[in-house]
Amino acid sequence: MSVGNPRHQRHVSLRILLAGLAALIMILPFVIMLSTSFKPQTFVLEMPPELIPSEPTTRNYREAWSGNSFAKYFANSLYVALSTTFVVLLLSSMMAYAFARFDFLGKRIVFVVLLAGLMIPGIITIVPAFVLAKNLNLLDSLNGLTVFYSGGMVAFMTFLLRGFFEKIPLALDEAMTIDGAGPVRRFFHLYLPLSRPALATAAIFTFLGAWDEFVWALTVINDPEKRTLPVAIAALQGQRATEWGLVFAASAIAVIPVIVVYVFAQRQFIAGVTAGAVKD
Repeated sequence: MSVGNPRHQRHVSLRILLAGLAALIMILPFVIMLSTSFKPQTFVLEMPPELIPSEPTTRNYREAWSGNSFAKYFANSLYVALSTTFVVLLLSSMMAYAFARFDFLGKRIVFVVLLAGLMIPGIITIVPAFVLAKNLNLLDSLNGLTVFYSGGMVAFMTFLLRGFFEKIPLALDEAMTIDGAGPVRRFFHLYLPLSRPALATAAIFTFLGAWDEFVWALTVINDPEKRTLPVAIAALQGQRATEWGLVFAASAIAVIPVIVVYVFAQRQFIAGVTAGAVKD
């Protein structure tokens, strides 16, 4: 089919139109959130709504950050998300390395069981998980959140990284073995450096999962000083049901770390998610 074919051009135009429409639908709620966050309370529910506020103000941001211990909740979420990302990357990369390059008794069975756990919705296990957290004295604990977030994400990240590790040429592994490198050295000096795109992808998914998680944090955290941002924003909305500018300003601040993480890791992330899209 030639490039100048009218039918081909119509198909391309239709795909561009549909992609643009999908992008607009996805970004519109974010634009409305940002617009509302800069509006005074008296203009929040104005009709017709204005995407560009006629009288913009930063009062909502100042009040959101300085009031209601928001900075404390921000720090709590950042600690939990970063610690979860570190633990998940460490454990899942080591497990993926073992599944990709070593043979041991029950390897296939263990991997199938690991994947089977991904098929169980987290909400089903929330009650036994709560009992376990209580028995381990991990209630009302930020470290407790890290433990359970890590446990819930390790399986998928292991599955993700295993595929990348298996693509690393076995000849490089054998060459380092001949040079006297042991499994640990090969792991840190061969597999991890060559798997940066996969590690960046896993890091972004893990950070987002821990940063945005709401249900488990709401279930096990009772101390207001140990709340994470999603729980704090929900509580803010309950206390100030009509102050949507304040709620949206808090939500906009909560998005900043996500954007920062993606901006710094976007090149590796894109390489990671597209690595399997091209056939060797």
